[in-house]
Amino acid sequence: MDMDKVQNTTRILRMKDLPNKIGFQPSTIYELIAKKRFPKPFKLQPGGKAAGWLEADIDHWLMEQKLRSEAQ
Repeated sequence: MDMDKVQNTTRILRMKDLPNKIGFQPSTIYELIAKKRFPKPFKLQPGGKAAGWLEADIDHWLMEQKLRSEAQ
């Protein structure tokens, strides 16, 4: 990723943010991650426990789901 192109609006979403954003509970999100049908989170610090997602990645995933449902 070209860091010069990252906008100031880039946000990190944590698991507590995702249910309101995508409409799934954490158990469903973890199941989708295990099935490789949802983006894996990344560690916020090497060796740390905290993990999250770039909001842009989640927005992209949502758009893919919308397009996939429209194609059926």
